[in-house]
Amino acid sequence: VQLQASGGGVVQAGGSLRLSCAASGTILSVYEVGWYRQAPGKQRELVASITSDGRTKYEDSAKGRFTISRDNARDTVYLQMNGLKVEDTAVYFCKAAWAYSDDYWGQGTQVTVSS
Repeated sequence: VQLQASGGGVVQAGGSLRLSCAASGTILSVYEVGWYRQAPGKQRELVASITSDGRTKYEDSAKGRFTISRDNARDTVYLQMNGLKVEDTAVYFCKAAWAYSDDYWGQGTQVTVSS
């Protein structure tokens, strides 16, 4: 099982990015998937998550700006990030979790927001 995170890049403050987390070797639809981020010198934190039945949760700073969604036909989960701020700069990781399996992490994608 592999998770491939992509979509990061460099964007100016106020801009948008869409991150993708694509799974291979498994059916992602049964997993709860979370997007995490880790800034230099800080702990990894959960930004948003989506359950297998589509329920979503967001960290407070992401509410109203980020949207997590999933396309089960493509075994992919997305994180649409709008209104990006300098403090959103971090490496973003996706994680898939299911009660009947190990957790899986993607390799991370760098998001850099410039002022």
